Amino acid sequence: MELEQLYRHRFPESELAAKHAIWQVLCKDFFSRYVKPDATVVDIGAGYCEFINNIQAGTKIAVDLNPEVKQRAAADVRVINESCTAIRELPGDSVDVVFMSNFLEHLPSKQLVLETFQEALRILRPGGQVIILQPNIRFLYAEYWDFFDHHTALSDRSLVEGLELAGFKPTLVIPRFLPYTTKSRLPKAAFLVRLYLRVPLAWRILGKQALVIAEKP
Repeated sequence: MELEQLYRHRFPESELAAKHAIWQVLCKDFFSRYVKPDATVVDIGAGYCEFINNIQAGTKIAVDLNPEVKQRAAADVRVINESCTAIRELPGDSVDVVFMSNFLEHLPSKQLVLETFQEALRILRPGGQVIILQPNIRFLYAEYWDFFDHHTALSDRSLVEGLELAGFKPTLVIPRFLPYTTKSRLPKAAFLVRLYLRVPLAWRILGKQALVIAEKP
């Protein structure tokens, strides 16, 4: 209940529409290249469902312990209220893409991060991909800790090591991709977000979140 109250304060209803508008562009103009139209996609730590509601896919699944996620998920999204380390409703080798955004830093330990990677590996089909968007402690060594519920520090480099330890093969690492939060200097207008995505030089200036993609062998 305390975390739900915290998130309501951090993300008031008046700002959620703008966040979803940004994610519509991010999904259509960037993440869609990694998700086939008929893919089965799982969003672990789905939160307000910005990604899973907006990505085009054959089967869309949101995994989050918070029961309120069902109120945020679109009609075509299946919600599973289970732990990120034990998604019992999903069999092994049944998923094409696992997505995680701004989630792993909330876990209490790196052991739980590793177990989350191992569970993602279990549910992915061979050749399936995990896509991680993660605040990068290398560029946020002070601001990273401004949020009360941030527990585990991760960088692009430690993400790669953890994924390899879990059995993944990293295929793309972008240390600087998006700005830290939607409250920061990411352009809010749709055409400006599209422009930002098309100018990697801007990522190197404003990017504070890493993007890491890895494949299940």
